[in-house]
Amino acid sequence: MSGRRLILGFAAFVALFAAALVWFQFFAFYERQSGVGALQIAGAPVPIADYDGIDATTSPLKLRGCFRIDPAAVAGLAPVADATPLVAPFWFRCFDAARLTDDLAAGRATAYRIAHDEPAGFDTMIALYPDGAGYLWRQLNGEIE
Repeated sequence: MSGRRLILGFAAFVALFAAALVWFQFFAFYERQSGVGALQIAGAPVPIADYDGIDATTSPLKLRGCFRIDPAAVAGLAPVADATPLVAPFWFRCFDAARLTDDLAAGRATAYRIAHDEPAGFDTMIALYPDGAGYLWRQLNGEIE
């Protein structure tokens, strides 16, 4: 066998492996969600509109969502300071974790914890802007045993 065929075969293998890795990392396990009409906030359903989201059964951390809500609906919740929006896949364009992080730090948006330890070890967070734009994600809460 010549070295050229060996190198071409190896390059083809690497290309296929890289393509499979990208597919499984960014596309394979996510499911698009739309039509969600309410979020459970403090045990009560709160109406939302224009929901666009993604989630997966493989990890609670894959949840991301963008929606519209009446900011008065969360008036009874206490803001949280430890909100850390997680990066979404590049193709889910409505959720920009870097912008959310900057806006939370600058006070342009406010974060709230809408579910604690559901599922175990994870909190469900939302970030809201004064105009009613909302963003949803889960993050680790540090209470996993």
